[in-house]
Parts: sequence; C-alpha cells; structure tokens
Amino acid sequence: MVSRPVIIAPVVGVILGNPYAGLIVGAILELLWIDRIPIGIYVPPNDSIAAAFAASLAILTGQSLGAVTNELMALAILIAIPFGILAKKIDVKIIESNNLLSDQALAAARVGDFRTIERKTYIGLTKVFLSYFVLLLILQITCIPLLIWIYPKLPAQIHTMLSLTYFFLPLLGIAVGINTIKLRGVIPVFCVIFLVVAAALGFFDVY
Repeated sequence: MVSRPVIIAPVVGVILGNPYAGLIVGAILELLWIDRIPIGIYVPPNDSIAAAFAASLAILTGQSLGAVTNELMALAILIAIPFGILAKKIDVKIIESNNLLSDQALAAARVGDFRTIERKTYIGLTKVFLSYFVLLLILQITCIPLLIWIYPKLPAQIHTMLSLTYFFLPLLGIAVGINTIKLRGVIPVFCVIFLVVAAALGFFDVY
C-alpha cells in the first residue's frame, strides 16, 4: 500500500522534514479519491503522483517562506489534483505500450525463454519509474519556484478562501467516503458522532 496517498505523502513528509504536513495532505487526497478503484479497464486518476507532488510542493514552499500553513497545504492540494488527472493519461499510454511487451513475453514463454520474460518485466517497471520520475521532477522544478514567488503576493481574500478550503476539503472527502459505504443507517450514525465530537470540542474550547 506504499502507493496510497495516506502512505506516500507522509513518507515524502518524513524525507523533507515535515511528516505532519505530509499526513494531512495524504489523508485529504486519500478521501477525495477513495471511491476511484481500478476495476476492469477503468484507470482512475493517479492519486499517488498527486499526493507526492502536493506534499513536496507544500513542504518545500513552506520551508522557503518560513512555515507550512493550512492555506499553503490547501493550495498545494488544489494545484496537484489536475496533475493527478494528467498522470492518469500517462498511465493509459503506459498500459497501451505494455501490451507489446506482454505479447513478446508470451512469445518467449512458448519457447521457454525465461530470461526474455524477466527482461520485458524490468523494461515495464523502468518505463513506469522513469515516467513518474520525470513528471514529478518537471512539476517540482517549475511549480515550486513559481509558488514561492506568487504565494506572498496573494491578496488577503484569497488567503481567507484557502483557509476555508482547508477545512472544507476533509468534509468533502468524508462525504465521498460515506458514499462508498452501502450500509443503511451509516449517515445518521456519522452525523451523531460528528455532532457529539463538535460539541465536546466546543465545550473544552470554552472551559
């Protein structure tokens, strides 16, 4: 499960010195795309690329600006989501190109050429690694300096919007997660738990 956003983003966070930001980014993206499952010929958005990019974008930009704020994490997630969809198109092209490797491996299997089968497997893995590596490298080289330059210049209204977005994204993700559960009575139970926790937090905040 290393490829899941809730794992890969905290790993990126540990490498970059901020596992908390990585965990927040990964958990939000995990919830947002939790209902997108690769079944049959359906290829979902690449949430792994989006999570790795969003975590590195938020953390490295925050380190340059002095702090990784909630607003910065929300903006990094919003920027990364379209590139998860772009990575999906790359995944489709890789799958299509791997059909040739598969046919060649099957031909090698018919004559007992196991070395060729092994080589075709490594070629497929190398193709995936290089595609993702190059994509993430290009995204980070271009987007991180741009965000470092433009983020401090954003007006206060945009910062307020990003602050609200930071709290809205988990709620949206929870709604997506609940939608994947087909059990009767789950939504009312969740609402009760949510209200109880909200009331408890409000009580301790006051007293």
